[in-house]
Amino acid sequence: MLPERETERRRVVVATIERPEELCCPKLHEAVELIGKRWSGAIIAVLLEGGTMRFSEIAQAIPQLSDRLLSERMKELEARGIVDRSVHQDAPVRVEYELTEMGRALAPALDQLKSWSHRWLD
Repeated sequence: MLPERETERRRVVVATIERPEELCCPKLHEAVELIGKRWSGAIIAVLLEGGTMRFSEIAQAIPQLSDRLLSERMKELEARGIVDRSVHQDAPVRVEYELTEMGRALAPALDQLKSWSHRWLD
């Protein structure tokens, strides 16, 4: 016969933690995906510094970015309400881009991210 201690059934209690939605906020995830998309953060940073700019000026400010990808990102940022595209019917037609109020509101977040990157990234 086994000692009493070994014959007893041991009961293991596993604590489960309720994981409220706030631990992985869907809005935060969406924002990080939007701004973190390749070159989007750089485009927003350039527009924060430069104000209203033409396509060629943005392209010059980010020389590693192809015109095709810049055009794609500008369309995405415009569709999300971060960038405003204005067409001026002068001769020749002039297209300018600027950040909307929503886009300008990203300035403090990008400043903090920039500070973090200078401290922690090589």
